[in-house]
Amino acid sequence: MKLSTKGRYGLRAMIDLAQYSEEEAVSISSIAQRQNISESYLEQLVAKLKKAGLVMSTRGAQGGYRLARPADSVSVGDVLRALEGNLDAVVCSADTDEGCQGSDLCVTKYVWRRINESIARTVDEMMLSQLVEESRKAQQKRINQPVDYSSQSCSG
Repeated sequence: MKLSTKGRYGLRAMIDLAQYSEEEAVSISSIAQRQNISESYLEQLVAKLKKAGLVMSTRGAQGGYRLARPADSVSVGDVLRALEGNLDAVVCSADTDEGCQGSDLCVTKYVWRRINESIARTVDEMMLSQLVEESRKAQQKRINQPVDYSSQSCSG
């Protein structure tokens, strides 16, 4: 399974919203700037997330976007499905309306089902709140890291 930029950028935007919209609504332009995503593309993604009930908007001078639910109740799976649709790595014909002529003898369908179940379980168990915490830890680690000047050249 390969996620498109919709899923990757949309997840980054949702983590940003979870992190910065606790106090007030967040503007598209501020998310775009922090995440280095085009505003017009981000607007398209946020529209899909809003339609899925994951984001809500507020109009006016203090307007912007917020999560529609607490970050600990929004899974990575919720976000990815809203933006990407089905997350199955393999869609087995035996599991579709078309059916599969050889499905009684095909044992690979068990492999595909296990892979798909594993992906679903993984993304459904990870919550935005966990990713916000990981983001804060990474930022803190970066702030506390000493700068190694020995490998840098200085012209002054």
